[in-house]
Amino acid sequence: MSTPGNWRKSSYSGEGDGNACLEISGSPARTAVRDSKAPARAILTFPTAAFTAFVDALKGTGQGLARVSGEG
Repeated sequence: MSTPGNWRKSSYSGEGDGNACLEISGSPARTAVRDSKAPARAILTFPTAAFTAFVDALKGTGQGLARVSGEG
């Protein structure tokens, strides 16, 4: 995957500790994640469907939880 160019940070990010966030950049097939304080360092990439299931599980929707945990 080439380095994505459209990075987004949470709208909850702000001054102070809020600047210690992750940034994401997505495409239909892959989602990339990087540390906002060290953007030149390593970038992690995930299949978009797996990343979406992970975020849904964090939100407490339960949607995709079995796929994230390896169950089901």
